[in-house]
Amino acid sequence: MSSFEDLGLRPELLKSLAEIGFTTPTPVQEKAIPLMLKSEKDVVALAQTGTGKTAAFGLPMLEFLDPQDRSIQGLILAPTRELCVQISKDVEKFATNLKGTRIVAVYGGASIRDQMRDIQRGAQIIVATPGRLLDLLGRKAVDLSTVDVVVLDEADEMLNMGFQEDLTEILQTTPPDKRTWLFSATMSSEVRRIAKRYMREFEEVSIDRSTVTAEAIQHQYAVVHSKDRFSALKRFIDADPDLFGIVFCRTKHETQDLAAALVRDGYNADAIHGDLSQAQRDHVMGRYRAHTIRLLIATDVAARGIDVRDVTHVIHFDLPGEAENYTHRSGRTGRAGSSGISLSIIGVRDVNKVRQLERVLKTHFTFVRVPGGAEIGKQQVVAYMKKLKSVEVDEEGLSELLSEARAELDAFSKEELIDRFMSMAFNRIIEQHRTSYDLNVDMSRKDHSARAERPSSAERFSTGRQMFINLGTADGFDKGKMLGYICGMSGLSGELIGRMLIKDVYSFVDIEPDHFEQVKNSFNNANYKGRSVRVDESAGGAGGGSGPRSDKPRSSGGEGHRGGGGYKGNAGGGGYKGGGDRGGYKGSGGGGYKGNSEGGADRGGYKGKSEGAPDRGGYKGKSEGVADRGGYKGNDRGGFQKKEGFYEPKPKFPKKERKSK
Repeated sequence: MSSFEDLGLRPELLKSLAEIGFTTPTPVQEKAIPLMLKSEKDVVALAQTGTGKTAAFGLPMLEFLDPQDRSIQGLILAPTRELCVQISKDVEKFATNLKGTRIVAVYGGASIRDQMRDIQRGAQIIVATPGRLLDLLGRKAVDLSTVDVVVLDEADEMLNMGFQEDLTEILQTTPPDKRTWLFSATMSSEVRRIAKRYMREFEEVSIDRSTVTAEAIQHQYAVVHSKDRFSALKRFIDADPDLFGIVFCRTKHETQDLAAALVRDGYNADAIHGDLSQAQRDHVMGRYRAHTIRLLIATDVAARGIDVRDVTHVIHFDLPGEAENYTHRSGRTGRAGSSGISLSIIGVRDVNKVRQLERVLKTHFTFVRVPGGAEIGKQQVVAYMKKLKSVEVDEEGLSELLSEARAELDAFSKEELIDRFMSMAFNRIIEQHRTSYDLNVDMSRKDHSARAERPSSAERFSTGRQMFINLGTADGFDKGKMLGYICGMSGLSGELIGRMLIKDVYSFVDIEPDHFEQVKNSFNNANYKGRSVRVDESAGGAGGGSGPRSDKPRSSGGEGHRGGGGYKGNAGGGGYKGGGDRGGYKGSGGGGYKGNSEGGADRGGYKGKSEGAPDRGGYKGKSEGVADRGGYKGNDRGGFQKKEGFYEPKPKFPKKERKSK
């Protein structure tokens, strides 16, 4: 392995590298830097995130730079503003001892006027996102005709984000004899096309992904049922007190929901996604870098440019659709020579995706089990003891309490104090996880449905309590959304929720008995889209029931289903929209609003009376209603033409007589 001195860099750059602490080049730096310094050809470098790509192109660009020339000599294009900012900061560090060098970052979400002023003051290197640079070109605020070197960083991601036309327009404004250096994690067909289109004859530098990441990153996966992924995530976090990670979701809405759920459960987490303003993103990233938050919940795009050296875990709450995205995600850990873990929490259906990733990436994924309660408790006690060992005692602030404690505990020996302390600390933490079920799916069984130590659903909910809630399919709920809504409101794990029956304007949900009151109380004064949410205990199971319990007289089931009393219905009545055999909204002796058989004898209609016509009495049907199909106070099928005191139907389309030939 060579040193930076062997690569042919100028003394000012070597001094900056020594001050930063860079002593030995990474494989991509060792291969790319000499080639870029000596070759007149363009260069394509394939290396994943976290391998030192910024120095690989930043140092040669600074080597060619003339600090006395105030024109733009270097252009670096990056897909996201986070990556843009990170690159500019790194290049500034490399140029610390190269006096007179100015680097300006231009990206969306920040003041374009301030960026224009920075460029006008003189900038030799522009680091830009394609969209903002096009805007500046349109305003004639930047001149790229003097550019000597163009770098396309993470070119594969720029293409995935739809920047191909923008790149074409930008590169047309640069000199044809410039040097172009393209960096990408993968050499996809799209990247190869852009290399052929925008580059002259080029040389290719490739770093074997498997040799780079084999020691740095451990690839792991755990298999649970889909609804238990959130519980599994929390257990992995609890089992490793030193975990400092990034959790990846597919969409920005999922990042927000997951971060909110973690915060509700007492974890230090926040989300970063495309809808945040630049100030908000900077605030979140500032907190993350300062370790004020322990978990950063991110989308693939938003995570580009996150360069935090001590990330211990990358957790895939949702597996990405492409292997390239998995590579970019995993590259957030195991950086700068440190090790890291890339953990995928997957459902049974995603096991084949892991196998496919193994084939494509040519690496091994290790199966790991979701930690159990005893393991979590033990790890937390050990971590607590380490903190206890390193804590600084505030003698002055605790003087009164310490003297009292010493007097109170003086009778115990050191061994007895340790035993009692361990008993209290261990029992308290273990008790929190005592009832934890085994979340792991037994992959040795063909149906993949057994959980080794977990009772069956029938056993767990046989004595369960059923919740009624006045939300249903009409409010946009299905079983998945209802599960997420209840878990989000109550902080309850999905494993404690059983069968569901989702109807149009109400639903029934089985809740484990010990947690029913927690769920019910969490909906006090709750609103959903401006409407009050009503939650009560139902008398039956989710497979049926007579509706929520009520202290109101004459209401044995309100909005219930078959067998339940109707709203203000008499005994034995059906429900709203006629659930049972009889009764309904103010139904008397049977029938109901939208009741069975549309009212009639023994089944009156809306406010139906006993006078309703046989079989199918009409609205406020009187004895006048004709058999079979009484209309509105009508005759036969009802109508609008009055005849003998009644309204008769008027024929819509009179039949035309056929003309005889």
